[in-house]
Amino acid sequence: MDIRPGWFTESWPEIGTSVEVEEVLYSEKSNYQDILVFKSKLYGNVLVLDGIIQCTEKDEFAYHEMISHVPLFAHTSPKTVLIVGGGDGGTVREVTKHPEVEEIHLCEIDEKVIEVSKKYLPSMSVGFSSPKLTVHIEDGIKFMEKYSEKFDVIITDSSDPVGPAIPLYEKPYYELTNIALKPGGILCCLGDCLFTDLPFMEECTETLRSVFPVVGYSSTTVSTYACGQVGFLLAGKDKSVVLQKPVREATETQVKEFGLRYYNYNVHCSSFVLPQFAQELNMNS
Repeated sequence: MDIRPGWFTESWPEIGTSVEVEEVLYSEKSNYQDILVFKSKLYGNVLVLDGIIQCTEKDEFAYHEMISHVPLFAHTSPKTVLIVGGGDGGTVREVTKHPEVEEIHLCEIDEKVIEVSKKYLPSMSVGFSSPKLTVHIEDGIKFMEKYSEKFDVIITDSSDPVGPAIPLYEKPYYELTNIALKPGGILCCLGDCLFTDLPFMEECTETLRSVFPVVGYSSTTVSTYACGQVGFLLAGKDKSVVLQKPVREATETQVKEFGLRYYNYNVHCSSFVLPQFAQELNMNS
């Protein structure tokens, strides 16, 4: 990772994102990855894994609300939810807001991420105190192999598709999620940026379509991610599943009760509306 005096830079081929650093709070290597937390001047505390920004206190809600509420509000009755990854706790926090959800399982391979997030990202990790939650410290793929028709919604809140996260974007993993989902179940995975990774997103969409009858790509805006845009790959186990429109609408009262700052009914629907260059690839079907 690149920490120059006063600045952190996330570097990719031909592009980079820099954030001004006020103080390094934590920097260690776990059994799986480099973990860095720093206090920034603009974005609050920032979590970085293997040199890649995962979340910041200022803009994380745009990511965590969308990866959680889009699949949950698209499901008729989500009672059992699995989160693969998500050790910062932001997705757990959002899922716990749904009274319909009775059981949440979080499978995170790196226990150190949870430990660090509880200390330095309290506004995200608050969800770990929920009595609905069971935490499993193990590999997500091996965990998934144990279950058949167990979960209503599976959320893959993984890191970017590089290194050890690559298998979470491949057909064997998608097939395992299909088996683990109940009838009518929905899968939601971290996608990638349309501007920098369109061919890869097209490939992932086609792979998903070979396993699931209904597939979609939903977009959100996160200012500290590369290019400021990121997406989610969604899939429905049954043909009857509708991803692009909530089957349970978040009322104005719920939006306030949930403390939502990004997600609402119109944002859900419009997030599937893609620019022409992406629409031509038929990523929503």
